[in-house]
Amino acid sequence: MTIDDATKETVRRRANYLCEYCHSPERISTTRFTVDHLIPKSIGGNNDIDNLALACRRCNERRYNFVAGFDETTKTIVPLFNPRQQIWSEHFLWSVDGRQIIGITPAGRATCKRLDMNDERYPQGDSIQSARDFWVQAGLHPPEEDSQQPN
Repeated sequence: MTIDDATKETVRRRANYLCEYCHSPERISTTRFTVDHLIPKSIGGNNDIDNLALACRRCNERRYNFVAGFDETTKTIVPLFNPRQQIWSEHFLWSVDGRQIIGITPAGRATCKRLDMNDERYPQGDSIQSARDFWVQAGLHPPEEDSQQPN
């Protein structure tokens, strides 16, 4: 069963039109973001609104059907960040220059790694960090609710 347009729009509005993983703004994307299944259908997930999250194509493709990742700090496998059950700012923060997402909990670190949120394999050139730098210069990033830095 596919997700109907009304449900997709509800998911988009609920996410404030931001990818619920990397907080990229949908308004600067050339395509609409996808609706991601937090528990993938391939492992028993469903189309219930509480199992859906807005995801940019980049995060959606990297998340694939994974629900857990490895946290290098604790050396454990942990569940990935779940935007229906967790608050983004409790697991992530932005680097001072706004180019990198820093995981501050096991779930945050594992999600950053699993979704390659900072293009760790491509430190130069066409990377998400380069795009974020442009978005910062244009005044479009980081999202207002994320821009608070801890003291």
